[in-house]
Amino acid sequence: MAQPLFAQDTDQGQATSPPSTKKATTLSAVTVTAQKREENLQKVPVSINVLGQDRLEELHVKNFDDYVKYLPSVSYQTFGPGFASIFMRGVASGANVNHSGSQPSVGVYLDEEPVTTIQGPLDIHMYDIARVEALAGPQGTLYGASAESGALRIITNKPDPGGFAANYSLGVNSVDHGGVGYTAEGMINIPMSSNAAIRLVGWHEHDAGYIDNVVGSRTYPTSGITVSNAKGCPSTPNLVCTGAAKNNYNDVDTSGARAALKVNLNDDWSISPTLMGQQTIAHGTPFSDPQVGSLSLTHFYPEYTNDRWIQAALTVQGKIGNFDLTYAYSHLKRNQEEDSDYSDYSFWYDTLAGYGAYIYDNSGHLINPSQYIQGKDRYTMNSHELRIASPKEDRLRVVGGLFWEKQLHDIEQRYMINGLADQLSVTGWPNTLWLTEQRRIDMDKAVFGELSYDFIPETLTGTIGGRYFRSDNSLGGFYGFSKGFSPSSSYGEAGCINAEPYYGAPCMDFAKDTKESGSLGKANLTWQITPTKMIYGTWSEGYRPGGINRRGSLPPYKSDYLTNYELGWKTTWFGNRLSFNGAVFHEKWKDFQFSILGANGLTEIKNAGQAQIDGLESDLNWAATYNLQIGAGFAWYHSKLTENYCGFTDTSGTPITNCPAGTVNPLTGDVVSGPQAPKGTQLPLTPRFKGNLSARYSWDISDMEAFVQGALVYVGDRKSDLRLVERSLLGDMPSYTTVDFSAGVKRHGLALDFYVNNVFDKRGQLYRFAECAEQVCAAHNVVPAYPNGQVYTVMTPPRTVGIRFTQDF
Repeated sequence: MAQPLFAQDTDQGQATSPPSTKKATTLSAVTVTAQKREENLQKVPVSINVLGQDRLEELHVKNFDDYVKYLPSVSYQTFGPGFASIFMRGVASGANVNHSGSQPSVGVYLDEEPVTTIQGPLDIHMYDIARVEALAGPQGTLYGASAESGALRIITNKPDPGGFAANYSLGVNSVDHGGVGYTAEGMINIPMSSNAAIRLVGWHEHDAGYIDNVVGSRTYPTSGITVSNAKGCPSTPNLVCTGAAKNNYNDVDTSGARAALKVNLNDDWSISPTLMGQQTIAHGTPFSDPQVGSLSLTHFYPEYTNDRWIQAALTVQGKIGNFDLTYAYSHLKRNQEEDSDYSDYSFWYDTLAGYGAYIYDNSGHLINPSQYIQGKDRYTMNSHELRIASPKEDRLRVVGGLFWEKQLHDIEQRYMINGLADQLSVTGWPNTLWLTEQRRIDMDKAVFGELSYDFIPETLTGTIGGRYFRSDNSLGGFYGFSKGFSPSSSYGEAGCINAEPYYGAPCMDFAKDTKESGSLGKANLTWQITPTKMIYGTWSEGYRPGGINRRGSLPPYKSDYLTNYELGWKTTWFGNRLSFNGAVFHEKWKDFQFSILGANGLTEIKNAGQAQIDGLESDLNWAATYNLQIGAGFAWYHSKLTENYCGFTDTSGTPITNCPAGTVNPLTGDVVSGPQAPKGTQLPLTPRFKGNLSARYSWDISDMEAFVQGALVYVGDRKSDLRLVERSLLGDMPSYTTVDFSAGVKRHGLALDFYVNNVFDKRGQLYRFAECAEQVCAAHNVVPAYPNGQVYTVMTPPRTVGIRFTQDF
């Protein structure tokens, strides 16, 4: 549900003695820039949820997981900080998402600049943030390729030459079943002259762990070697001790800063450079194995991620005549390093295929076949946007521009086994059974624009928009085994297409690219029935570019497209004390991209036919009395396949949708037993219903303001996968409800808050996945010790009790 931004008619600066008579509370006018110009939220014919700065602070929002739960149109899956995949309006296939997957279907913007990498968006610490805008539905004309089903925009507070300001916040919290966390944040706004100011922001947050890596062991059936994660046990030829067991091992530390400068060159022109960076170091993993415990697992090798990024941005704004000109440039550099346990896959490969018989040392003795991964992802993204907008007061209005973006992604992954024979290791990479060393380049160029005309001034407006795009995507490099381990492979060292080293890899074993061009459209008709009541109808399109499969033998995957038909309303009632907004829509998803983990754990991306999503979104914000503020809203979706998903394409990459039992897969020659998901199958990950309700009551105690607040979030049950066999293996994710509570006092710029998140300590399931390779698990869904395969679950954090002190200057 959208959360309300409230304003009172009385002064909200430094606290004073309460007046004898108070005026009625009203809702404030919320300004957004969703259509590339500043507008009142209630006048924008787009389904938008907005969380303003006050609400972000009141709800104790610190990161992506915190704010996304208050956006009903948004669902997501996550592997931890910085590794989230976002979906809007039910446009989700349940595909495997990682660094070699499709481009995201939801664009995330930091101010004017895109910050959506292939791995997922930046998980920005939410301090000194003006607002979050969630634009539901295709935003293809103004936002392009990564906004197929919607866009999220994070707008920071800007430097203000008007006066000095500063703020700091200190907090500490305790997590049930876990440890103690803390937060320290600070901001200072310094006017440098009457036309220039600098704003400096910094933060550090420690999130306590609550997942226990429980002592355990496993024995590999082929060699009889036992591996234990206990500390201090003696290692022998038949017993390997890794010492990885630890309680509360999934703690996270986040540190960052932002420096922004704004210079008003004159009354018409300004320049705003910004430098922002953040580092997140996470230990362990946020998921658990229900066979071990509700907040427990048993892993054998260290798990660690280091996600660090820095963004340099420049925005120039000015006027040419009475037209507004904006140039936005961004340079984003993001490096992710990851160590992860891969021994589960090793165990299942050995249990089901005898893989351990091929893992030996230089003496020819079988060794512990457990694998662990050392991975590095390096992103460099440069973007430019130049746009011009006519005066918003004109009867005929236009906004249009040019966009260019290049994203470079260097991928390195080493699948390692300690003591592995040199013959089995990739040349030049000791103990490396498998090496991926690839470079991916995604380029996007576009011309876009929207034109609006008031057929009846201030009453009836029509808008048409379009975007012409060209994309160029390439992938090449090395992936595979050594020649000693796999001498007849078509990839890896045996499949080299040249003898030249490639970024440290022995050679290049494939290089492909794909190019395309096309156009997107939009049409809208808006009727402003009264100054406070508006309805609109929209037809809009969005798309996601195609690309190259990491497994070079597969054909490229094609673009997918989303077409949206929407009827919406925005209304304000009772003298601006209540707003009621909503939209109903019908969307068609064509040739949607679907990724799976195939053989050797490689991501395979294929197009998967057609789907449709019907839905209803609504939010209500009510200033009930001077003291009581209420926000509520929900989203309801009905999403399903409208064609069979067979699981394969023809040689050109076109999805095959007619596949009765006995059909032959033209790429592999395999005979299939029917569709993997028949027509009518519900799409996964998104609940049919999601909603929230919040209420805040405040009152005066002498010269202090006290408050109590409650917030409830409900998420309906969700399917874990599109494919029926995998769905039965993983199981569904049940519905859950969480309740947050807070209370506090304010006085003369000082504030003290007490809060409890997840009051009833609910284990809401966010994501389920099988740690053994999908094809292996699906083919052997009855195995010893794990009757339904080894399935992990990411859950909502346990009950967290905290206190926060804030001071404004």
